Formats: sequence, structure tokens, C-alpha cells
Amino acid sequence: MMEHKENADRLIVNCLPLTEAERERFREAAAGVPQEFVGVPEQRGSMTWTAVVPRELRARASAVIGNFPAGDAPQYPRLEWVQTWSAGVDKYTAEGALPDGVMVTSASGAYGQSVSEHLFALMWALMRHLPQYRDQQSRGEWRDLGRALSPVGATVLVIGAGDIGSHFARLASGVGAHVIGVRRHAGQSAPGFAAMHGLDELDALLPAADVVVSIVPSTPQTHHLINAERLALMKPGAILLNAGRGDAIDPDALLEALRSGRLGGAGIDVTEPEPLPADHPLWREERCLITPHVAGGMHLEATEGRVIEIALENVANYVAGRPLRNRRR
Repeated sequence: MMEHKENADRLIVNCLPLTEAERERFREAAAGVPQEFVGVPEQRGSMTWTAVVPRELRARASAVIGNFPAGDAPQYPRLEWVQTWSAGVDKYTAEGALPDGVMVTSASGAYGQSVSEHLFALMWALMRHLPQYRDQQSRGEWRDLGRALSPVGATVLVIGAGDIGSHFARLASGVGAHVIGVRRHAGQSAPGFAAMHGLDELDALLPAADVVVSIVPSTPQTHHLINAERLALMKPGAILLNAGRGDAIDPDALLEALRSGRLGGAGIDVTEPEPLPADHPLWREERCLITPHVAGGMHLEATEGRVIEIALENVANYVAGRPLRNRRR
């Protein structure tokens, strides 16, 4: 009886752009806990979703599903839980962003396919000089750019062996690459990797890597993880990819490594700063392939489905008092 009384005092504000059938599934998962659906179904298929919580619901909400502006947190005095539709939750876990005790869960696990496929495309495009050939096409220029690279037999070093890293490792190993993972806890294995090492071994691993992939979050420990010293350790002609956070790579050091010819190419979906200013010299480096932070997002229909399933599972967990999936705080 006490549980029902507690649940009656709760209100879940659901900002997901759901179909009516999906809303019914969330009603069933909530098991009688009141739930307000404020998502805009027309956002389905958009690359980004926007959460707009009506002002009159903010004071009553005990849970919000969606990325409402973190700066609005004081308007949610009864908040217990935030479920984001993003894998990153930095804005909500930052010091002072939310009151103590508010739980934060992410959509980690929803984006592995999308981001890893994007990284895979960047890698192969750079190996085959496709950006330069595209530049030549725009000039009507017919010229062979010489020897290409192949993932077959290549050593690929993936820094960050979570969901995205594991998806990428399976793709790369599937076409013949030898994939090595680097993570904080080397004893924690992950599918797709031939071997796993600790972050303290990174410097020893870099010289043998044909491709280095960064998929790390933004933390004080990962800021400029790839700096001038580590770029100098990399094999001449190696390819560097980044789809984690832009500040993992020192942009000035990257520019110098490209200009000197030490790097064979760089594919970056995230930058420092972001967005990258139009006058930044990296835009004009022919062996640097830049995409505007589009590896994730809702570019695949499968991603939308996974985000919804994670939120659905956590609604059921929340009302039943079970541990929440992907809890980050």
C-alpha cells in the first residue's frame, strides 16, 4: 500500500517523440504512475530531438525522459530521476548542475552501431585517399594519388572499449584487422578485441598501430590525451580517428602532424573548439576529413528504437524501485 501511495505522488514527464502504440507501452511500464507525454511525434526522423517541458509540469515532475536544458534544473524541485536520450550526460553530472540525490541515466548502448559505422567509413575513406580524389573531382583533375592502405592485416588501436569501441572492433576485425583495445581497466574484456590493455600502456602501443581511434569521454584525464608527444610516437603514415570528444586531441599538435606528413590522415567527427571555426586551418588540410559531429544522433532508425527501449526498461525499473540501467549518478 505504501508503494502505491509513493507512486501516486510521482509524475513522469516523457519527452520522447512516440507513436500512440509506443505511448501505450510506456503506460503499461509505468504501472499506474502518472505520466505526461509532451514529445512531438513529428520529431521522429529528425537528426536531433528537442525536449520542451511545459512550465506547469516542471514543479510536479519527479522524473523527466529527455534532454531538458540543465540550467532549468531549479524549476524541478521534486526531481528524482533524469533519463537522457544521449549517451553523454556531462551537462547533468557536472558539479552543481542537479541537486544531490537526483539520479541520471543515459542512452548508452543506443549509438554503438551508428558511431562505429561512421568511424569505419572515415577509416576506409582515408585509406583509399577518397577525400583527395573528391577534391580532384571538384577541379576536374585526373591524377593517381599512389599507394593505398588496407584494413586487412592492419593493427588498429581503439582507445575507449565501451559500446562504441566494441562495435567498431567487430567491424574492423571482420575485414581482417588486428584490433587492440585500451581502457582504464585492462582486465575488463569486450567483444571484437584481440587484446585489451590499460591506459598506462598507451605510449608503448602507439608505435605499432596503423590506425588509432579515440572514443573517450571528456574528463580531466582525457584532455589532450593525444598530444604532440603521442603523435610523435605514432607510426609514420598512420591514421588517427576521433568520434568521442574533441578535446581528446590537441588541435595544434594535430595540425602540425598533418602538415609535417607524419600522419597519413585524420578523420574527426568532434573538434576543439566545436563547432570548428570557418577560418580554422584544419579545414584546409587535404588529409583531414572532418564531419560536423554527426556520427551519432538519430541518423539511423535503429538508434531511435534503442533509445526508446532503454527508456522503457528504466521506467519499469523506476516505478518498481529496481536499479536503473546506465546510471551515471
